[in-house]
This record gives sequence, structure tokens and C-alpha cells, in this order.
Amino acid sequence: MVGASVVERLYFGRDDAERDLADGLLRSGFQETAAYGVAMSGRKMLVIGRKGVGKSAICVLLAADGAHPGGTVLITPDDTAGEEIRRFELQGLPGDTAKSLIWRYVFAVHAARHVVRHAGTHGRRTPKSVRTLRRFLKANQEWLDESLSDRIVKGVRGLQGALSLEAFGFGAGVELTRVKSEGARASHQLAVIEKGVAAAFDDLGCAEAHPPLLLLVDQLEQVWSAERESNSMVIGLLLAARHVSGLYGRALNCLLFLRSDIYDSLSFGEGDKFRSDELRITWTETELEALALRRAGVSLGEDLTAQRLWGEIFPRTVNGEPTVSYLFTRALPRPRDIIQYLNGCQSTAMANGHRDRILESDVLEATRQFSEWKMIDLVQEYLVAHPFLERLFPLFQNSGYVVTRTALETRFLPVARALHREFPAYAHGLTLPGILTVLYEVGFLGVRRGNDVVYSGGPWPSVQPHEEEFHIHPCFRAALGATTAAGLGVYNRRLAESIQGQIVTGDVTILRSTRTSRPSREFGLLQRVRRACRTILDLTGRADGLPAEVRSEISHQLARILHDAECAEEWEEYTVLQSAAEFFRELSARLHEQALSDGTLILARRLDEEARRLTRAEGGYMGGGSGDSY
Repeated sequence: MVGASVVERLYFGRDDAERDLADGLLRSGFQETAAYGVAMSGRKMLVIGRKGVGKSAICVLLAADGAHPGGTVLITPDDTAGEEIRRFELQGLPGDTAKSLIWRYVFAVHAARHVVRHAGTHGRRTPKSVRTLRRFLKANQEWLDESLSDRIVKGVRGLQGALSLEAFGFGAGVELTRVKSEGARASHQLAVIEKGVAAAFDDLGCAEAHPPLLLLVDQLEQVWSAERESNSMVIGLLLAARHVSGLYGRALNCLLFLRSDIYDSLSFGEGDKFRSDELRITWTETELEALALRRAGVSLGEDLTAQRLWGEIFPRTVNGEPTVSYLFTRALPRPRDIIQYLNGCQSTAMANGHRDRILESDVLEATRQFSEWKMIDLVQEYLVAHPFLERLFPLFQNSGYVVTRTALETRFLPVARALHREFPAYAHGLTLPGILTVLYEVGFLGVRRGNDVVYSGGPWPSVQPHEEEFHIHPCFRAALGATTAAGLGVYNRRLAESIQGQIVTGDVTILRSTRTSRPSREFGLLQRVRRACRTILDLTGRADGLPAEVRSEISHQLARILHDAECAEEWEEYTVLQSAAEFFRELSARLHEQALSDGTLILARRLDEEARRLTRAEGGYMGGGSGDSY
């Protein structure tokens, strides 16, 4: 793009791996992580992760021509293939085992086709075992390039009927007539084919001559639903992959790319045998920063430094927070989210006519848009497993991002019955512990543990019964209107434009104005406001169980009131007092609603008391009452 500005050229890539590879940015801007290295080595069989963490990016790169020296076969089921496998049954076999046979058939046919085409690269006379496989493929019309669904339909018919095995010396299935069970007959036929494929690998010496063939299975989520037959389809795939990896030894590896919510929902007797095969993809903030920097550098065609990207192209800070921290804490830790968020910042800047650099206002505008996207995307991501998810979000709208178990129970109970009627199949899980677990596991809520707030995605346990304090993930706060810890409205400063200086009393920050204030009125209304603020500040600092974020937010707002009370002129004292009393009442109501702790409720009651005192004091000065003495 000749003559284009920096912001015009800046680009972080596509949302999906297939188009990202086509554009060229996936290949040149790919961040080689430990997960990619393990997948390439074949030491793991299961690549597991949430939507958008980069499973398909690894798969697409491995499947690209020449990326893996042993060759690859990419298997991505469509609706037709998925329906055929879900419906596949064999008399005499459990559903999981029957479905594993159809997967094993698909793997065997792909392996046979590869061996036959690949045999010439070994530079020797074609072994008899390879010629046998060629005859088998032609006899069963598997030599042609067909879709996966066509291949599965043929496999279903063959395993439920009789495959042509004359190439292996079985005349018209005569030797199989003594096998009475449909399931046993299918197993026997499949064993013959697999033995022939294994013999061809051995005769060619593939295991010693070159890296293994990789069978890559991706996009199972496109054909999965939270039903027994869908789970059986995936369990059958796992059983088949483990079987063929052992059968063909180092000549062939299976690599399955599975969404974590699908894999974790499975329950079957042999599940514990797959633990050593699991590779779970997680991203650290440092890795995501490196990914963003690499992609930005590729798009700009320069050796980009972090200082230039986050200090010159992007603003150095946003809302007083370093830009890197601001951006990467407001997205879920996965590449797709970061790519969408940063592209959103770039396109917002372009729409606002900012072509030389992205401004803070652009980032703030993009943040609101991105947060709304992610609310929609979270619903879509878990629409199959948790179709009720969208109905839970109103429980958190226009409130603080810190919420307690008690407060959430108060909000949830009135709507629980309606949710049970709308989603009867999920009613057993639509309890307070149940929704807390779901909201934590999908990444919507974090839980306070010690001094940290922990979100899902790391090696952490799920929500424990004794845990009381939860935080909405920063990614979703803007869309929900939950941008402050306690959900407080900002105290309306009638006078002050800034807070200057600070005094620290205990855990609470109190304002010290560098401006010379007028002599205090010993018995004036502003004196009462100042005393009320200091009393509440002191109690805020000592309130047991009050989250640090809420404590800081309250202290900051009270400091603003103190500043007004210190700097107001005499004719403004009624306005300051009324604003302070109004703020105290609002804060008390919020704290009562949140029910954060016993200490919080004590603070809320004191706020009510101070609000009443200020109101009575105002009435006394205006001749409406006796006021209140301190």
C-alpha cells in the first residue's frame, strides 16, 4: 500500500485460521509456542482448548504443503458425515465401540491411500502388501478423491454389510460367514484391512525412514450437540485414535483438535487413559503481547519494537493505565480476541480520521464495541452446552463488577422459576452453585482467592462452596455497564476539577489540597460534611471483608466530596451538603444490595445515619428543624 499511513497499514490478521493462512499473515506472523512444538513432534494426541485459542491455526499450518515432512491428512466432518456417524450402530456392540469402528475405517482408508501413493518415494520395488492395498481400494471404490461424508457412507454400508476383501485373500466373504454377530463381523473385516495397512508400512520401513503420517481431525464442534449420540461420536473418535496410534506404531500419528467444553463433558470408562495424551492450550499475557507485536511488525514491514507500537502508534496510556495492561486485561486470553480487539482499535481510528496514530479516545470507543461483541460471542460459543447463558447476564447489568454469593442469590431467586420453565432439561443445574460454576468455567466470572482474582483457563479448581466474592471479567464490563467495583455513580463535583495531593490514613486515601483553603466554619454545614466524610473514610478503612477495589472506589469518591467541602464558598454549602447526602444514600443502597460482608453492612448503616444527619442539619439552618449536634 504505497504512500499509506502507519495506521492504514497496521493489521493484526483474520479471525479464522483458514483465511489468515490465505492472507499470508498466519504463516509469517505465527507465534511458535510450546504447544505448536509438542503438536509437531507427535508426543501428544489431543490438542484441547477454548474456541479461539489457536487450535485450528496449528492444524492449518501442519496441514499446509510441506509443513510436516511425513505428510498429513486433514479430516473435518460436515453435517452429513456427523449425522451418519451419530446414527451408526452395530448389533452386539455398545454405541461408543461401534462408532469407533467407523472412525477406524476412515483412518485405515486414508492411511492406505497415502501408503499406495507414497510407496514410490522409497525407491524400491513396490512390495506385495502395497499392491494388495491398491487392489482393495479400487475394489471398494475408495481410490477416488471423495468427500469425507461419501467415504463414511461407504464405510457404514461396508461394515454393516460386507466389504470386498478379495485383495486380502477372502473370497466373497466366505471366511466371514461363520461370524454371526454384526458387530463381530464388522470388527473382523476392519482388522483384516488394518493388518494390511500395517504390513505395507512395515514393508516400506516408513517408521524408520521418515517422520510419521499425521491424521489431523478438526472442527468436531461443527457436528456436535450436547446429546448422547454426539458424545458417543466423539468418544468413538478418541478410542479409534488411540487404537490406530498403537497399531501402526511410529508410522502414523493421530492428532485431534477438540474444544475443551466438548472434551470435558465426556464421561466414559477409558477416559483416564487419555490424560498423558492431552495438550491444553493456554496463553499468557506475555505470549499474546509477543503475538501482537509480531503481527503488527509483519503488516508494517518493519522490525517493530514494543516501545514504538505501544507508545507511538498506540497511546502510551489509556485511562491512566499503561496501554498494554489496559488492552490485554480486557480481552480473554486467546489470540482471536486480541486480533479482533486490536483490529477494532485500528478501524475505529481510521473511521475517526486518525491516520498517523491511534488515540486514547479510539481505544475507549473500540473497547465498548469489543465488549459488546464478546457478550454475543460468549452466548454463541456455549449455545449448545449452556443455552440459558444469555438469560443470566441481566443479573449483572448496571451494577458493580464485584458481586458476592449472597447478592447474586438475591438477584437469582426471583428469576429461577422462570429459567426452570424455559429450560427444563437444565433445571437441575440452574441453581446458585450451578450458575456460579458455569459462569466461572466460561470465563465470565473470576473468583477472589487470597489477594488475587482467578479466572478459568489456568490450573485452578472450579468454584468452591466457601468462596464468596466474584468479579465480572474486564472483557464484559463495558457492555454490562459494570465499570466500577461497587456500581457507584460518580459524585457530581460542583467545584473541583482535580484532586491534588493525598494524605493516607490507615488503608484509606484522603485528599490534601495544595490550594490554600479559606478558614473553616466551626459550626457551618461544610464542617459537618467534612466530619461525615472522615468518619466514613475511617470506617471504610476498617470494614472487614470489603474488597480492595470497592474500598478504593469509595475512598476516591469521598475524597472528591472532601475537596468540594474544603474549597466551596459560603453560598455553595447547601449544594455540597445536598450532593454529599445524596451520594451517601446511593452508596448505602449499593452496599446493602451487594451484601459484601458484615463489615460492609455496618458501613452501609453508618452511611444512612450520616445522610440523615446532613439532611437534618440542612433543615436546622433553614429554620425547618433543630439540626444535629456533633
